[in-house]
Amino acid sequence: MTNRNIIIIGGGPAGVSAAIEARKFDPAANVTLLTSETREPYEKPPLSKAVLAHRALPEDAPIAGTGGLAAHGVAVKFGTRCKSIDREARQVVTHEGRLPYDTLVIASGSVMRALPSLPASLPGVHYLREAADAEAIREALGNCRTLAVVGAGLIGLEVAATAAELGVQVEVFEFAPRILMRACDGEIAEIIHACHRQHGVTIWTGIAVTAATVIGDGRIRLDTSDGAYHEADQVIVGVGVGPDDRLAKDAGLLVDGGIVVDRHCRTSDPAIFSAGDCTRFPGPQGPVRLENWMHALDHGAVAGVNAAGGDTAYDAKPSFWSEQYDLYIQGVGWPDPEASRVTRPLDGNRALVVEVKNGLIQSALGINVSRDIAAIRRLIDRRIEVDPVAVADPERLFADMLKQKV
Repeated sequence: MTNRNIIIIGGGPAGVSAAIEARKFDPAANVTLLTSETREPYEKPPLSKAVLAHRALPEDAPIAGTGGLAAHGVAVKFGTRCKSIDREARQVVTHEGRLPYDTLVIASGSVMRALPSLPASLPGVHYLREAADAEAIREALGNCRTLAVVGAGLIGLEVAATAAELGVQVEVFEFAPRILMRACDGEIAEIIHACHRQHGVTIWTGIAVTAATVIGDGRIRLDTSDGAYHEADQVIVGVGVGPDDRLAKDAGLLVDGGIVVDRHCRTSDPAIFSAGDCTRFPGPQGPVRLENWMHALDHGAVAGVNAAGGDTAYDAKPSFWSEQYDLYIQGVGWPDPEASRVTRPLDGNRALVVEVKNGLIQSALGINVSRDIAAIRRLIDRRIEVDPVAVADPERLFADMLKQKV
């Protein structure tokens, strides 16, 4: 019997995790990862923070750890772009030829949403997706006095915070009525907004950028929907991403706002699995997409194990984090519109909002409360009942609640 041949498409966290776990589950398997980039897969969260601030390089944080994927027995084909998937022949078609597979994992991630009014081809306009983008932005910020950030999501605000700490005057433009509409509730978002304000960042909400023009001195003029205009030396656009599901769609796999997978990361083709940002998977309230680092790692691990012959179901709880100034922002769990919100009053620059339903914590958002969030994660996983009065009491430790009987 020949060894299983597993191909992984994508060098992000889902792809790397899938490759490593597939090799662990079946050490005899031939596991090959295809990535369009020319460097060892690296962690992307530092790109908007430490890399821009000259505190780190992308290669300082390889996803696979010291020694890279080779240390895990995974072969990597760098600079490889996949053209199509031949499902009948079970081959991935690249610009260099065809690669056969027994099982395939598509971990193609996401694609940046581009604004027609701010094309990447316009001088001084940047989109942050890969290491090369971060390196170009870092160089541009060296001679930048004024920066415009379009989009007040997590990435946009991380970039704004990093630039402000470098001494750049920053303006942020957000079409939605407030910042962080998808990531945080209004209470937590207001605390973050106030912190940006204290650091000299101006945030405009409910305003869209309608046009951009390079003016005589090389600066960029931004016309906005309120009839005003603003000028900046550089512009960074961060208005979200969409699933990179082109390969799956062209191959005839079921796609619906992402590659549709079951709880085992299996697509509509039993020989093809998918994980990470590019997928839509079963959530507690129906099919859902997630765009965060931990989900990609955990989802990729399940896809890798199952591509290697396992039978593992994905049941992880979503979580995210963001660092802005001295704020460490975290979220965990599945928000539930039917849950009751409990706010724990905290001093200083700390905050914590918890959702409780039928005595069980559903989700939590916090600032500078990492120990509490860690305990809450375990409370969610173990389904330990809590008293909402205790949740609201800052004198009651979540760690003590873990000691209660399930």
